[in-house]
Amino acid sequence: MELNQDEILCKESTVKRASDRFNINSQLEHLQAKYVGTGHADMSRFEWAVNIQRDSYASYVGHYPLLAYFAVAENESIGRERYNFMQKMLLPCGLPPEREED
Repeated sequence: MELNQDEILCKESTVKRASDRFNINSQLEHLQAKYVGTGHADMSRFEWAVNIQRDSYASYVGHYPLLAYFAVAENESIGRERYNFMQKMLLPCGLPPEREED
């Protein structure tokens, strides 16, 4: 039994897709291990939202022009805005939901 050109290409692309999928998954696992904010498979929706909020507040505090913009918009001093953002980083999404025991 001889394979025609289409069957050979189909088998090659199937093998290539499987190896690409493995490569992408291994790269994602590497990023998730290296950087905390990228999440993982067992991360809850609340934990993901907390990471997003904390990253946003850290960016606001770390970029002076953005911090100055918020200060002008809220009619507060830059130091007061920095302090408010730092306080919001403690519990950015409120208290965590109660976990269900299995």
